[in-house]
Amino acid sequence: MNVISPSFEILEDVKPLEILNKLEFYARTCYKSEGQATENTTEPFIRRLISSGHESVIEHEKITVKLICDRGVSHQIVRHRIASYSQESTRYCNYAQNRFGNELTFIIPSFWVNDSQKYEIWEKQMQAIEDSYINLIQLGATPEQARSILPNSLKTEIIITMNLREWRHFFKLRTSIHAHPQMREISIPMLRKFCELLPPLFDDIQPG
Repeated sequence: MNVISPSFEILEDVKPLEILNKLEFYARTCYKSEGQATENTTEPFIRRLISSGHESVIEHEKITVKLICDRGVSHQIVRHRIASYSQESTRYCNYAQNRFGNELTFIIPSFWVNDSQKYEIWEKQMQAIEDSYINLIQLGATPEQARSILPNSLKTEIIITMNLREWRHFFKLRTSIHAHPQMREISIPMLRKFCELLPPLFDDIQPG
């Protein structure tokens, strides 16, 4: 049994200045003010767009992220409709094979790390599930049959592509104090990275 923490990786070379310049050009087309753009106008112009709610313009640009999280978190993520997803399939991945180390990988429940009794119960249950999964495969069950016993804590990898407006919507919902703790565990660091890359587009979003 393998236990890991969630993580994320931005899968493209994000060029902030290029993105912001293009967004300024797209938006200025609406007002026919392209000739007013200079190297000093881009950031304040984009900030005015966001503060005025003129966010349709930022749908022209997108970012793709690889996220490693548990299945429960991924079930919430894919509820965001304006996005594209490619996710690790428990129908076709046979975790009893050598390529997966003949083991299941689980995401550690961070809220129980400092509670030894609750964590021990979780750990024993995950071990029992791994043992049962491997036994089912050895008895001739296919991965798509054996997956019926897999839990929300199972690690999954998911590729997510959203336009920048949908990323804003995602972060507003998923960094809130009302979001699931494991969702916030991954969404808040992601938001910080997005703020680092494209501050005019994301630094107005404050985690609850």
